[in-house]
Amino acid sequence: MATLTFYGHACFTLRNENTTLLFDPFFTDNPVNPATADKIDCSYILVSHGHFDHLGDTIVIAKRTGATVIATAEIASLVGEHNCETAKMHLGGKQKFDFGYVRVTPAFHGAGVPGGHAAGFIVNFFGKTVYFAGDTALFGDMALLGRLEKIDYALLPIGDNFTMGPDDAVEAVKMLQPKAVVPMHYNTWPVIAQSPEAFKEKVESINIPVHIMIPGQTIEL
Repeated sequence: MATLTFYGHACFTLRNENTTLLFDPFFTDNPVNPATADKIDCSYILVSHGHFDHLGDTIVIAKRTGATVIATAEIASLVGEHNCETAKMHLGGKQKFDFGYVRVTPAFHGAGVPGGHAAGFIVNFFGKTVYFAGDTALFGDMALLGRLEKIDYALLPIGDNFTMGPDDAVEAVKMLQPKAVVPMHYNTWPVIAQSPEAFKEKVESINIPVHIMIPGQTIEL
């Protein structure tokens, strides 16, 4: 049984028995994260871009656990300088792993590293398909992603200011047509304060369930 755990902001784990994927591991100095980097074990770390609240504790965790960092070539090269295992990918690329596969998707946002590009990930994890959008604006090709992949869970930012806000995220849901949605990247700081309940009401009016997760919560997929 696959499970999804939320650690606040945009940090999640996907877990199935002995395989754990960690997304954007922002633990240290994260005001809403209930865990610490030294307590996290994982097999893979997926990093969407190089901003401090997403690259976060990647290097420390990867060196301690031996986890493979899956990221764009620029992020993977940066992490590789610290003797971490990496899997270099880039936008539009797809690669098989022992848990399934990863497709790297565009994200319209700053890269946080010179010459790079922000990204999202569509992950097939033991048969469940999860779209981690990363930090992104709304963009029309989300409709194409929804046609390419049958998305079970879409993890979407709703904080506004740095990413799409709730109303744009509702439009993203309409294009992606996932089976369920989990909002992220909100209420970490006042500048991205939002009501997930209001977002949930709008999305569920089009008959797609929304799971509002509190930091530290785990749900079964």
